[in-house]
Amino acid sequence: MTFFNTQDLVLYDGRPHAGLRVQVAAPPGQQDLVAGTAVEVRAKPGAADNLAGVRVSGKDGTGDALTMHWKNTWFASLRLVADKPMDLRPWLPDGTLEFEVNALDMAKAGLTFAMGCGKDCGRKVSYVVPSRALHGKGWQHLSIPLQCFARNGNDFSAVTQPFVVDSSSSGEVAVADMKIVAHGKPTMGCGDYRTESVTPEPLSEVWALDWWMPRHEQKLQEIRKLKAAGLQPQVVLIGDSITQGWEDNGRPVWDQYFRKFNALDLGFSGDRTENVLWRLQHGEVDGIAPKVAVLMVGTNNTGHRQEDPRTTAAGIRRIVEELRQRLPGTKVLVLAIFPREEQPDTLLRTINNEINALISGMDDGRRVFFLDINKALMNPDGTLSKEVLPDLLHLSEKGYRIWARNMDPTLQKLLAP
Repeated sequence: MTFFNTQDLVLYDGRPHAGLRVQVAAPPGQQDLVAGTAVEVRAKPGAADNLAGVRVSGKDGTGDALTMHWKNTWFASLRLVADKPMDLRPWLPDGTLEFEVNALDMAKAGLTFAMGCGKDCGRKVSYVVPSRALHGKGWQHLSIPLQCFARNGNDFSAVTQPFVVDSSSSGEVAVADMKIVAHGKPTMGCGDYRTESVTPEPLSEVWALDWWMPRHEQKLQEIRKLKAAGLQPQVVLIGDSITQGWEDNGRPVWDQYFRKFNALDLGFSGDRTENVLWRLQHGEVDGIAPKVAVLMVGTNNTGHRQEDPRTTAAGIRRIVEELRQRLPGTKVLVLAIFPREEQPDTLLRTINNEINALISGMDDGRRVFFLDINKALMNPDGTLSKEVLPDLLHLSEKGYRIWARNMDPTLQKLLAP
C-alpha cells in the first residue's frame, strides 16, 4: 500500500489498522490473533513451559492495548504484520515510531524493537537495559526515529512488519497506541549502524546480562592468579562462543594442545566485534605478554544483524590494532570465520566468506598472520556435517580436534623463538 502524504499513520489503537494483523511468535511457531481475546504458541510443541502469548488488555479503556507474555523462550515476538507491504518512505527521514509501553515483568527479560521489510531485511533497536529499568513503573511513551530502523539495502517501500517487539527468557509487556508520526520528537536515539562494529560496548542481550560481566571479572581474576603464581600465558584465544567452547566440548582437546602453554580462553558467547573491543579496553590482556594471540570473531555480527562484511572486517581490524597496541611483542593469528549453515551458498555463509576475503589481507608476515582452516571443517562439496558442527555453527569435540590439529603447525611456527 502506498501513501501520498505524511500525515500520522495509526497502526493500532485498540484494533489493528491499515490492513494489519496482530501476530505472536515463539519459533518455530507463530499465531495470528484473529478471534477471541488471547492466543498462545508453543516454542516446543507439547511443552507447557516454553511459550509466548498475546491477549487484548486495557490502558485507558477496555481492549485498547495488547499484552504479550512469554516463558522460557529463546525468542518471543509480538508483531503487527501487513497483508500487503507498506510504503513508509514518505515518513523518512523525520518520522518516528511512537507507542506506549508498560514493562510489567522485566526481571529476567528486556525489549528489542524492530521493523521488517521482508526476508533478510530489517534492523533492530536494542532497548534491553532501559526496559529493565522501566520494570513496574507503569505506562511510558516511547518515540523512536524511523531512521533507526533503516540501513543501506533495506526497502522501506515494502515494509511487512511496521511494529515488532522482541524478547527472550520470561516476562510480560503491554503496548498500545502504535503509530508512525510524520514529524515526531524522539525520546531515544540509536547508534550509527555503520560504526556499531567498531564502537566498544558490553554485550547487552537478554540472555547474557546475568553472566557476561561476571565472566569478564572472572577472567581478570584468572589473569591475576596466573601472575601471582609466576605463570605467563604463552597463548591467548579471543573470540565468541566458538572460542568459549574450548571450556566445554573442546576441553579434552584443550588439555592436550594448549594447557602446556598456560593458555587463556577469552571467548564469550554471543560476542560481536564491539564487545571484544570493550573487553580488551577493560583489562582482559593487561599485564600479560603472550607469544601468540589467536583471534576469531565476526560470525555474530553476521548472524545478529546480517552486517555488511566491510563493517565487520573493520571491527576485526580495529581489534587487531588494539591487540598490537596493548601487546606489542605478541604475534596475532587471525583465523578465518568458521563456516555456518549446511549449504555453501546460504546468506550467512556467504557474508562470512566475504569477511574472510577482506581480512585475509591483514597478514603482513611479521606481526599479523591469517589462517583459513575452513576446508578441514567442511565436507568435500562444501556442506557441513553435524558430526563436526552439531547445530551447523558450534563445534563438537571432533570439530575442536580438527581445529587444533590444523592450527597447530602454524601455532608452533609462531611460538618458536
